[in-house]
Amino acid sequence: MNDTYIKWFEDLSNDDVSSVGGKNASLGEMISALKKRDIRVPDGFATTTAAYYTFIEDNKLKASMHDQLERLRHGEQSLTKTGKEVRRLFLGGEFSKEVKQSIGEAYRQLSERAGGEGKDKNQASVAVRSSATAEDLPEASFAGQQESFLNISGEKELLDAIRRCFASLFTDRAISYREEKDFPHDKVGLSVGVQQMVRADKAGSGVMFSLDTETGFPDVVVIDAAWGLGENVVQGAVNPDEFRVFKPLLQNQDLVPIIAKKMGEKEKTMVYAQGGSATVKNKETPKKKRKRFVLKDDEVLQLARWACIIEEHYDTPMDMEWAKDGESGELFIVQARPETVQSQKKKSSFLRYQISEKSEVLVSGLAIGDKIGAGKVAVLHDHDDSGQFEEGDILVTEMTDPDWGPLMKKASAIVTEHGGRTSHAAIVSRELGIPAVVGAKGAMDTLEGVDEVTVSCAEGETGHVYDGILQYEEEEIDLESIPETKTKIMLNIASPEAGMRWWRLPVEGIGLARMEFIINSMIKVHPQALLEPEKVEDDQVREEIDEITAGYESGSEYFIDTLALGIAGIAASQYPDDVIVRMSDFKSNEYANLVGGSFFEPDEENPMLGFRGASRYYSDRYRPCFELECRAIRRVRERLGFDNVIVMIPFCRTPEEADKVLKVMAEVGLERGKNGLQAYVMSEIPANVILAEEFARRFDGFSIGSNDLTQLVLGVDRDLGELSNLFDERNDAVKKMIEMLITAAHKQNIKVGICGQAPSDYPDFAGFLVKAGIDSLSLNPDSVIGVKKRLAELETDNGQ
Repeated sequence: MNDTYIKWFEDLSNDDVSSVGGKNASLGEMISALKKRDIRVPDGFATTTAAYYTFIEDNKLKASMHDQLERLRHGEQSLTKTGKEVRRLFLGGEFSKEVKQSIGEAYRQLSERAGGEGKDKNQASVAVRSSATAEDLPEASFAGQQESFLNISGEKELLDAIRRCFASLFTDRAISYREEKDFPHDKVGLSVGVQQMVRADKAGSGVMFSLDTETGFPDVVVIDAAWGLGENVVQGAVNPDEFRVFKPLLQNQDLVPIIAKKMGEKEKTMVYAQGGSATVKNKETPKKKRKRFVLKDDEVLQLARWACIIEEHYDTPMDMEWAKDGESGELFIVQARPETVQSQKKKSSFLRYQISEKSEVLVSGLAIGDKIGAGKVAVLHDHDDSGQFEEGDILVTEMTDPDWGPLMKKASAIVTEHGGRTSHAAIVSRELGIPAVVGAKGAMDTLEGVDEVTVSCAEGETGHVYDGILQYEEEEIDLESIPETKTKIMLNIASPEAGMRWWRLPVEGIGLARMEFIINSMIKVHPQALLEPEKVEDDQVREEIDEITAGYESGSEYFIDTLALGIAGIAASQYPDDVIVRMSDFKSNEYANLVGGSFFEPDEENPMLGFRGASRYYSDRYRPCFELECRAIRRVRERLGFDNVIVMIPFCRTPEEADKVLKVMAEVGLERGKNGLQAYVMSEIPANVILAEEFARRFDGFSIGSNDLTQLVLGVDRDLGELSNLFDERNDAVKKMIEMLITAAHKQNIKVGICGQAPSDYPDFAGFLVKAGIDSLSLNPDSVIGVKKRLAELETDNGQ
């Protein structure tokens, strides 16, 4: 065997990119350097770039290739025709006797090592993959532009697959990419990896990243999985399962730090083809199998640990492919390359928006967030009108509820006629990071028939909807220049996605994670309907619940596991800093909107002051559901490992209620003080302030809910538009209450924070809180930078 044309993976390292390309060099590096750390990589060999250039020379292709590419460059020939003609040159070529002998001898040796798993005992089934010399590098990502062939068996099939790999260096997309990047075609050589097949056709396979590909959050491993061979996942042909694993807790073998498990449809399964020219084929995945996760928890953790080892070795975030052998049950890494998107982005910058021209203001309302969005107007009277809505449109409607979620995610901005700063549209738009103007009276009539608008929330408390598409600027803010403050700054976060999105902000934890948001968006079903499905007197609703909970042994396990994963995803974004999780604070009418909820909820005249918060938790009616919430918290802290989670009890009217709730918690193993568990109480009722010393004996901290506190101090319905001018957290009566609470709590050495809306909206109110001695401010993400700058100035002025 001529070593000029063949290199075994075990003899390769990252220093061999020039001769075998990034993909094959990486495989060799893993086998030679990481095998001792128990990472399994299938055996194989690579043809060198010398074999590629010899093929071109022996078949006298260079001049013809150059001629075809020059015609394209001068506009004399289309990309499609150019690619087709160059590939035809390769496909018509033959291997020299020497190259053919080298490949054949290596293949026979590999077959002997593999034990002959191909079409006969002397012909191993192999994967044949292209590895270009310029691909898989952070500064030049050519990955995925060349072809791969699976289940190749026999020397003739192997040589043909290698020839097709050579030709794939000139696919239309590869030619176009090199032209766009001004990368010379003759500077890219091709190696071909020949690797023993993993029998993933009898199990599953997928892709894995050692960071969050959407946000760049570095502390997670993201794993996608589907049944069968991995090409379906790589090509995006199926909707795979998705797992997320928190890296810092992986070394503790007693923990299971999986923070997300999303079941995909996995519609197709790629398997070996029997007979004919095709080597693989897709078949429909049985429905029962679609409702099962491809990987077990221990397999997810094993892959995640491998990802961490590989990332550590390469000293950069990695993009990997894995496969499970259905015969041996073993997992393998079949490819690894540097991640080339998020890892190249700045880690310390933030965008701020400023409108640079004006036009007629069509409508105005309360500004939510500080961004600007522009696009085509879509006035919708109902979320069922989604067929009229396109990605990037401006959503204009009367008001929103959770059913509008899918449309809101597609919008570039939102405008509602009703609602205040604590409305659904306001809260969700903040979490999505898109601008919203709420309470814009007459917006639907005014904007009906208007073609395009610009929505600006970058001009203070009032948001404006301008006619037409206007120019605006995005200013990049250097986060490292944001001043530190003595006052602790935390975040209000409602979902794991939002937590990951804002992980770069200079904060010290999460002051409010709303459990009801997780229940509404992830669980969707009323907990009593899960515990007592026989009381759901509607066959269609019961079928919907069965569909939602598919894959779980019981409704209670579905609730506990899903809630635990949602909380863990939020807790991971700020670990090890404190993450305060408020137990569910739905009102009865909101609970009723959950699937099956109407069969269990009372019809209350005033739900805001009704059966909510602590009163629910110890009641005979709801206590079993609250116990599910407590078990989810226990799982987050004890099984997943997020001991930074603090529990917070909302709407606790009396100290006696506090005792009852804490007793229920303790009876299900969630005992205050045990394993470091802290319990906070929301201070949102005047009684919490008046009896602050009594509450302080029962809890480890207070968190001021300024929305409800203002409502109950002033006797104003916070959602009533006619009284909106009276609803103001800066009212002297409210401020006096806050000062009383801080004084009483500090007397008992208890911390006080605030998680209401006011500090985010009013810098002067944030200043008042600092002067009053508040321990922490929990802000909406889009308010952090402005408030921190203001607080730093105040602290300087006050000599702090």
